[in-house]
Amino acid sequence: MKKTITFWILRIALALTPLAFCMGLTIAPSEALAAAHNSTREQTRLDDRASQGSSNPLELGKELIRAGRFAEAAAAWQEAERVYSMQGDKANLALSLSYLSLAYQEMAQWEEARAAIAKSLEQLQSSGEILDTILFAQALNTKASLLLATGDSQGALDTWKRSEEFYREAGDEIGVLGSQINRARALQSLGFYRRSQTLLQAAARELDSKPDSAVKASSLRSLGIALQTIGNIQAGKDILAQSLAVARRADADLEISTTLLSLGNAAVGIEDLDAALEYFQEAEKAAMNPLERLEAELNQLSVYVKLKQWQEALELAPQLEKQLGKLPASRRAIYSTIELADSLLEMESHEQPIDWQGINQLLAAAFASARSLQDTRAEAQVLVKWGELYAQNGQEEEAVELTRQSLSLAQSLQASDIVARSAWQLGRLRVRQGEKDEAIAAYTQAVNALQSLRSDLAAINPEVQFSFRESVEPVYRELVTLLLPPLNRDKNQKASQERASQENLKQARELIEALQLAELDDFFREACLDVEPVQIDRIDPSAAAVYPIILSDRLAVIVSSPGQPLRYYATPRSRDEVEEKLKTFISRMSPLYGNKERLSLARETYNWVLGQAEADGAFAGAETLVFVLDGILRSVPIAALHDGEKYLVEKYNLVLSPGLQLLETRSLTQESLSPIIAGMSEARQGFSALPAVALEVERISEQFPGFVIFNQNFTRTALLDKINKSPSRVIHLATHGQFSSKAEDTFLLTWDDRLNVQEIDELLQSREITGVGAIELLVLSACETAAGDDRAVLGLAGIAVKSGARSTLATLWRVRDESTALFMSEFYKQLQAPGISKAEAVRKAQLALLGSDIYDEPFFWAPFVLIGNWL
Repeated sequence: MKKTITFWILRIALALTPLAFCMGLTIAPSEALAAAHNSTREQTRLDDRASQGSSNPLELGKELIRAGRFAEAAAAWQEAERVYSMQGDKANLALSLSYLSLAYQEMAQWEEARAAIAKSLEQLQSSGEILDTILFAQALNTKASLLLATGDSQGALDTWKRSEEFYREAGDEIGVLGSQINRARALQSLGFYRRSQTLLQAAARELDSKPDSAVKASSLRSLGIALQTIGNIQAGKDILAQSLAVARRADADLEISTTLLSLGNAAVGIEDLDAALEYFQEAEKAAMNPLERLEAELNQLSVYVKLKQWQEALELAPQLEKQLGKLPASRRAIYSTIELADSLLEMESHEQPIDWQGINQLLAAAFASARSLQDTRAEAQVLVKWGELYAQNGQEEEAVELTRQSLSLAQSLQASDIVARSAWQLGRLRVRQGEKDEAIAAYTQAVNALQSLRSDLAAINPEVQFSFRESVEPVYRELVTLLLPPLNRDKNQKASQERASQENLKQARELIEALQLAELDDFFREACLDVEPVQIDRIDPSAAAVYPIILSDRLAVIVSSPGQPLRYYATPRSRDEVEEKLKTFISRMSPLYGNKERLSLARETYNWVLGQAEADGAFAGAETLVFVLDGILRSVPIAALHDGEKYLVEKYNLVLSPGLQLLETRSLTQESLSPIIAGMSEARQGFSALPAVALEVERISEQFPGFVIFNQNFTRTALLDKINKSPSRVIHLATHGQFSSKAEDTFLLTWDDRLNVQEIDELLQSREITGVGAIELLVLSACETAAGDDRAVLGLAGIAVKSGARSTLATLWRVRDESTALFMSEFYKQLQAPGISKAEAVRKAQLALLGSDIYDEPFFWAPFVLIGNWL
């Protein structure tokens, strides 16, 4: 039995805000003081420095901001501004204003930050010449940070370029390096992955030539983190390891612990938890101050919880509680408290004993600290975690009160990351209270906040630390569940249709599409799709769209047919049951298994996804079915579904889509059919030979004389040259390739290189720059999706849309190259027929294999999928 958490601590903390009086809370001042951080009396060092430092407010502000006391730092720099303005000291006045802008940025006070940096730059240029080159470079750096934080990536890039020029003019090598790293961040935010990568690699080479020092170690660490941010995980890890080695050789003790922490965080990011634990333990031993030691131990606790090493976690947690109680007030101390509470609540969810009142008191103290520091962002973060504590303890009214407070503060700050967390938590609480309308409103707020965060989420902004699987995907799914009718276990589909309002179904459909888009962003680590949506049912009146989505208690299906209202169907099955059954079906595609079991699974899957809709006449008049697939369904060969008499491919043209948001397109014309063909049949870079690729390339080139690059001629440079110069709108690549949910494991093989997913994107996008025109069809022959990866097909779709290719033809698994050659030959043959769509050409090529004596098994014809536009 959980104990009720003493709510007086919460009420005391809330009494510090005027809202408390509106709520009828009357708290004596002495009680409010009792809730203050219990280590306030121990903050003597910096407080003494503050009282003695009025003669040098500029330096005092630096110390305060390093301690995470941003409002006090801003006040110090405001005083510095006043003093230096009176003295006519333009250089220090400009520096004070630049620092003041940084403090305002930390507090999300954007207008004040803009005003301060504008005044700083004005002071440095007031005489018509630059007053001080380095100060001007620093001010530009501050302005660029503000531009990036407020969404102007191009402005940030241009400003950092100017900053780098002034640092270079002043001979400040570290300033140059910092500007280059920041430019790489801006380039990545704009989608220029290769330019970002090239810039960081140049910075690494420059650093490599410098002698070992603490500055070099620190610069390498920043570089390693930047490389990981743009998705180059391994390169970033290697640079971090280099930073650690430099720090050790240079006896830079202050850098060693910090770099070990970065290496540990990198290991957590790739789920190498054992390695992460070792790094954090080393960081603890190497720590030069209590805060670094505490951070290392908090990270250890988090890893112990992830590894379910409960004994170690239970031993460490009380020690951390004591240490946190002794820390002076700062944002870092507040966030450390939240981190501890997060680990403890995760432990409790696994039925491990925790000190509820102890956590409650720590969060109360953290709230009081945030209020005393005037750190509204930290205050909102504490409140949402505090609300989670009360919710997990079953005290829902208190949890709602806290969560609302957090949401209100976050909205006032326009802090979308905290809005998303708070609104999601409020939505879950309203569900538990049976308040469905209020829950939908809160969930909708959370989704809107997440969508406004697309670029930050994708670029792994360290201030916006969301796990897609844990903190983004569930929000969408839970809102879809709320919008759909309650599960109808009596199988009365007519009643379900009546309860499913068109408005709710439309919103649910849009959410499913938005989830697909969010997953693509997460895959590419950038907000990659930003196109004007065109509804499928406006493009093709003979197409119906099918949206199956796997929810916790059902497989739900929404069907959109031209000229008809949306329809909703559901099959009561748990998520685990659906996923297990689909995994079995996928595995049974191998010819090693018997046809009887495979057909049974194909029919069951058909019934779940399409059976009710087809029986209801939802596809009457449809020639093409467009599937917006969810989760593991993306790995299911839809063509192989079976209604008991026929395979699905025998009845409809089939296509996969990331959603009803496609670029406008036209059908392929005979003039645009001549493809660029690149292939590799010989064994290369550890990959086996593909002897039938030679036959495939020969047959296609006979049908469509065009540009062929084969074997040793198939290099990145040659491919780029052909793509940029040829007017062809079809590109056919017959080579080894793999698509994975991890960008670093997604590639295409050339003779001398591997093209990763971002390079493929830039290669194809180059046509837009050169004016040759977009690609209508990208064919990836001999590629495969990573085994067991239900996001790989989504990544493949993302390449097609993000790169500007309207459609992509590929395979779900590796097929024998002989059958692939036959399929491709038939596909191109069908494309030549007047009026035939790409989807129909794919279907007829599949039927040709199905009708053969050798390749009639679904293993050979079912994995071919057309993704994107089908016309």
